[in-house]
Amino acid sequence: MAQDWIRVLIRGRLPRLPACPRFPGAFSAPPLTRSRCAPVPDRTPKNNKFFETFSFLPPLSNDEISKQVAYIVNNGWTPCLEFAEPEQAYVSSENSIRYGPVSSGYQDNRYWTMWKLPMFGCQNGEQVLGEMNNCIKAFPEAYVRLVAFDSVRQVQMCGFLIHRPPNATEFQAPEKRSVA
Repeated sequence: MAQDWIRVLIRGRLPRLPACPRFPGAFSAPPLTRSRCAPVPDRTPKNNKFFETFSFLPPLSNDEISKQVAYIVNNGWTPCLEFAEPEQAYVSSENSIRYGPVSSGYQDNRYWTMWKLPMFGCQNGEQVLGEMNNCIKAFPEAYVRLVAFDSVRQVQMCGFLIHRPPNATEFQAPEKRSVA
């Protein structure tokens, strides 16, 4: 029976399941089996601080950023630029106010300073790229991220870092990240 499920993964077709004796017309799933898994190593984040989408990847090139901007504009989302100084960019006890010991689901330090207003009705990705360059020139020692909002769903659809300060030391390239 387990081989049938492996064939499903390979071929993409469902195998014929045996009938369930308790419920006529229903099918029963194959019995679960225990498998041996390799232990997962403990991961201590040394120079592995991440932000949002794509932050686990190497920094995006200008071409990759422009493709993401085109995707945002083509979906009709509203692009917005935000920036934060390095001491405010990451959540920490020093830059957050917590009201008591319970902080589950508490959104502290999720809002950065907005660069101008969101670009409502933006139809041209070049405008976004121009504002992005202006923000980086004005705040070269700050983190800059691009977020996109959907006016229909009224939620943030994506957000990713587009600039790190040149003296940032808390980020390492994927091949140099520590796991010990």
